[in-house]
Formats: sequence, structure tokens, C-alpha cells
Amino acid sequence: MRNGVTIGQAAAFVGVTVKTVRHYHKLGLVEEPERDSSGYRRYGSADLLRLVQARTLAAAGVPLAEIGRLLDADSAGFAAALAGVERQLTERIDELTARRDTLHRLADGDRALLPDRAVALLERMPGLGFSPEEVAATREGWVLAKALVPERFDDYLTHFEQAIEDTRLVALTRRAAEAAAWAPDDPRIDELATAVARHYLADPALLKTVTGLQARTEAATRYALIAHHGEVPTPAAARLTALFEAKLRAAGIRIPGPASGLPAGPRGQP
Repeated sequence: MRNGVTIGQAAAFVGVTVKTVRHYHKLGLVEEPERDSSGYRRYGSADLLRLVQARTLAAAGVPLAEIGRLLDADSAGFAAALAGVERQLTERIDELTARRDTLHRLADGDRALLPDRAVALLERMPGLGFSPEEVAATREGWVLAKALVPERFDDYLTHFEQAIEDTRLVALTRRAAEAAAWAPDDPRIDELATAVARHYLADPALLKTVTGLQARTEAATRYALIAHHGEVPTPAAARLTALFEAKLRAAGIRIPGPASGLPAGPRGQP
């Protein structure tokens, strides 16, 4: 009769479950002892030592698939393998720390997805007369901008800063937002289209935002997605856009694409 303890006792002594001991056996980490004359498997001191070593390595974060190799390695191999596991754990810690930091930023709202400069500009918009819905749409557009044109995002914000300093442009933008609810045949739409076109024609940098959006390039496609994100044009808005573009074409401005929406002033600056 072999001296030793049962699997239940072994598991209790080592501090694991019987299921874990059997899993170690299945993976080949610990050799399964033979049964004694009574039909029980008896775990001796060597078996218990191997279980303790396997449990300790697993608790330290060593993948189970690597534990057997570690236990069978010489001292030099064991040290090298442990160094590799430590590097993996450090990388994992860094990844988890970054995730935690993201969660903290999420608790701070916009700063999870946008830099402080963009957040500060969003906070200015209500004071300029923009509705909460428009601020929200701008926020979403900027998240897209940061993802789709990251290398130009700072320039994007600079254009916005310049736009909100243009009081005439801000006023026209507010008027265009109001016009979306007008009847499509309202004569004020033609007047507004004329005023907007004149303002754009008088500012080459501002006019470039229109021609840039219409250009047939991948970058222009990205800008268009950003500038018109969240827009659902009403008949009045569609007519305003068509008249605006027609007036630019009449002034000799080449706009090859179909009407894609009136540039939304500060919100639509690429």
C-alpha cells in the first residue's frame, strides 16, 4: 500500500480544487499517481511539491501551456522563461492601465474622445447661439474628423476657431439652420442663398472649404462625411443648397459634384 493522501486532501493542502488538480493532470503538468490496492490515487510529497509549483506559477500569471516547460527546465532555462513571463505581464499591466485611464476619461464626457482644445470650443458654441442638438452633431462630427483625418485635426480646429470669430458667418449659419424649417418656396431662401454666396465669394479661404468638399478625392469624401454628419436635409435646406451652389457657379466657381448640403459655417469647416 502506497503512503500518501487522496486527491481531495492533496487539493486542500495545496489550496486548489479537485477539478484544478485533475485539469493539471490532463495538461500533463503533474503526473497522475497510480491507484493503491484500495483503488485510490495517493499523492506523495513529490506530487504535492509539483502541485504547489504549478499552482504558484499559475497564480503568478504564467500561462498553463508554459508551466510544464518551466517545471522541467534547468535553473538557467527557468530564469529565462520567468523573465519572458514578466515582460508579458508588464505589457498586460500597461494595457490595463491604459484601459483604466480611458474609463476615467469617459467619466469626464467629451475628453474621452476629443482633446481639451476641441472640448473648449464645444463649450463655447451654446454662447454663440448653437442649440444642444447642433453642439451634439458637431461633437460627433469632430470624433469622425479625429478618426478619419487625424493628421489634419489640429488644422480642422483652427478653421473652426477662425469661423466662430467671423460674426457674419456665424449669423448666416444660424439663419441657415432656421431656414431648414421654412416652406421650400419661401422667398427668404433666395435672399439667404445670395447673402451666403456673397460672403463665401468675398473670402477665398472660406470658399476653399466648399470647393474642397466637392473635389473628387478620397480626402474630400472624408471631409464631406464629417461636414454633413447627422444632417437630414429638409426641402427648404435642399433648395437653399441648390441656390447657393448655383450662385457660386454663376460667379465662375467650379463645383463638379451634385448638391451635397450647404456648408454649415463653423460646424462644417474642414
